[in-house]
Amino acid sequence: MLEILSVEPGSIAAELDMEAGDRLVSIAERPVVDLLDVALADQAEDLHIELLKVNGETWLLEFDKDADEPLGLNVSHPEPEECGNQCLFCFVHQLPRGMRKSLYVKDEDYRFSFLYGAYVTLTNVDEKDILRIIEQRLSPLYVSVHASDEELRRKLLGRQGPAILPLLRRLVEAGIKLHTQIVLCPGLNDGPALLQTLTDLYALGPNILSLAVVPVGLTGHRRNLPALRLPTVDEARRTLAMIHDFQQQCLYQGGSRFVFAADELYLRAEWPFPPIDDYEELGQLENGVGLIPLFREEAEQVLEGVDRLPPGPFSVLTGESAAAEVRRFASALEATTGTKIFVHAIRNEFFGGGVTVAGLVTGRDILQQLRGVELGQRLLVPEVMLRDGEDVFLDDLRLEELARELNLPTAKFDSSPWGLIEALEGQP
Repeated sequence: MLEILSVEPGSIAAELDMEAGDRLVSIAERPVVDLLDVALADQAEDLHIELLKVNGETWLLEFDKDADEPLGLNVSHPEPEECGNQCLFCFVHQLPRGMRKSLYVKDEDYRFSFLYGAYVTLTNVDEKDILRIIEQRLSPLYVSVHASDEELRRKLLGRQGPAILPLLRRLVEAGIKLHTQIVLCPGLNDGPALLQTLTDLYALGPNILSLAVVPVGLTGHRRNLPALRLPTVDEARRTLAMIHDFQQQCLYQGGSRFVFAADELYLRAEWPFPPIDDYEELGQLENGVGLIPLFREEAEQVLEGVDRLPPGPFSVLTGESAAAEVRRFASALEATTGTKIFVHAIRNEFFGGGVTVAGLVTGRDILQQLRGVELGQRLLVPEVMLRDGEDVFLDDLRLEELARELNLPTAKFDSSPWGLIEALEGQP
């Protein structure tokens, strides 16, 4: 059973007289275990719920609703299953000391993969977990494969888990769809090993929806950890050539390119990006695949429709990897509208190493690098730099504190050309 903590006013649950303290016994004749069961009920149309009321009565509720219409129930969030891997490239192991405790938690939970798109290696699933995935059709899942060769995968993950190809085959044959990824470590799972993994995953059929190849991320805090490095320009180019060749084979055989390289690989290789259509449904966007081509397409759309903005000047923050694109967009905006925008690429001193994405920029680095710099009338911060749903940076500095320290009005914006335009249009 699972206790209801609260009920959203005006929701389906409220109309059915569910209330805080009631306990969910079963949904669709399946015992309720955790939040996942409620999330699946939110997606369903026909529901049969057994409810144990606060007063001890048992209610049986049968009703129809629209698919994806939430019930309006708030229940406790499960603690994540922790990861027992010792991955050579684990980002948590590379974090500096002194950050909030939650950042050091290594989660490896198939429930969170389904609910939030978190990548998991499936090294800790047992038969009960696999049956739940199949019976409740937890699809799509997001799986970190890294290598299809078992010995190489064991080396990369630092432990032996279930053989990955038979497990994936069992899931896809049961109708579970999967997005997959490879964290590419030069000298380990690139070259022939990468080609073998591409081949093995594609052979599992169309329920492997996509595969992202993402270069390893390294911070400046790899103490007592295995030696790893970023790909060289030549290595990145060879990897991209392999991926492009494999894409063409997949496109010919099945009508989809299947495998996609992260933007960082193109930046490392100093190669031009493919056109946005080559990314198909952008299924790996959250994995850094196609972000820059999408930014370029949206920037063109914005520039076609905008002709007037406040004169500014304003300041916009970004990370080093996106700085060139943001600066090009800002220059084009100035030429079109006369609005002056200062673009500040924040170097990630906090993490050090090769961490250049905007999403890992800390408030501390922003403060240190912007003190005494001309910032104009207002500072605009992309939401990707802030904790989801909160105005807080990775190091717990609040947006209002940043504004106070810099003595400058500060606002956040959706991390896209459209979001920046909306933010600029709203400025005095």
